[in-house]
Amino acid sequence: MREKLIHWLEKVMAFLMGLLVIDVIWQVVTRFIFNSPSSFTDELARFLLIWLGLLGAALVSGHKLHLAIDLISHRFGTSRLQNYLALFIESVVVLVTLSVMVWGGSKLVYTIWSLGQTSTALQLPLSVVYCIIPLSGVLIIYFAVEDIISRTSKPELHGD
Repeated sequence: MREKLIHWLEKVMAFLMGLLVIDVIWQVVTRFIFNSPSSFTDELARFLLIWLGLLGAALVSGHKLHLAIDLISHRFGTSRLQNYLALFIESVVVLVTLSVMVWGGSKLVYTIWSLGQTSTALQLPLSVVYCIIPLSGVLIIYFAVEDIISRTSKPELHGD
């Protein structure tokens, strides 16, 4: 499941990055060649960067490449201590992500949705733009919980 999810995230991010490149090229063309800058490209680029940044954080968590996750644990000599520290770090990641991104992000999305706020140029509901916050939080939590489960099933953690 993890590999399929990572593969899906990579495809989505590649599509969003391609869309961002096209958007920025269109902005440059309309501004400097046609002397009439497009009205929506700045806003679309901003929204795409939000999505790319948050999905990128989830993807990095899925690949176990986030520096804050394993930087300290490599300083410990024994693999048992490294596993305990990694479990602690993953647990903190779950708690912070759950409270800030999932809970807080969901409240933000609901508030913006209930107020009916839309973006200026695209007239896109801002709740759609910000729904990536709790979604990427759920993805980060999934990867962290999966890592916790895999670490707790290791025999060296239990001293076997």
